[in-house]
Amino acid sequence: MTRQYELVYIFDSTLEEAQVNERLERFHTLTKTPEAAEPVTSASHWGKRTLAYPIKGKETGYYVVEQFETNPELLGELERALKLDDAVLRYLLVVNEGLAPVGAERGAEAPTPPEAKAGEEVES
Repeated sequence: MTRQYELVYIFDSTLEEAQVNERLERFHTLTKTPEAAEPVTSASHWGKRTLAYPIKGKETGYYVVEQFETNPELLGELERALKLDDAVLRYLLVVNEGLAPVGAERGAEAPTPPEAKAGEEVES
């Protein structure tokens, strides 16, 4: 059974885009399954950005955000490859459980409790 995941990569900013794409293709081959020959459902290259703090002595990184579908058993080898690649400064792999519920956006107010009928108390 496949699950949906989201992966954020921060690559060394000295890499060219072609080198980043080459590494991404290598990582994609590790997540291919018979059900999903092309596991990546969406990819967004954010480009070079300034890091909040230096990572491995680097001030900037090349960001890529991808959503993909794969078997959970294949994630161990993917994470191993990510850790061994010196060009990957950081990565974050999370399960993508779909869209946030309505009202759960940042800054949204908490839902209001249902109105009490006459003579009833509302539990909170």
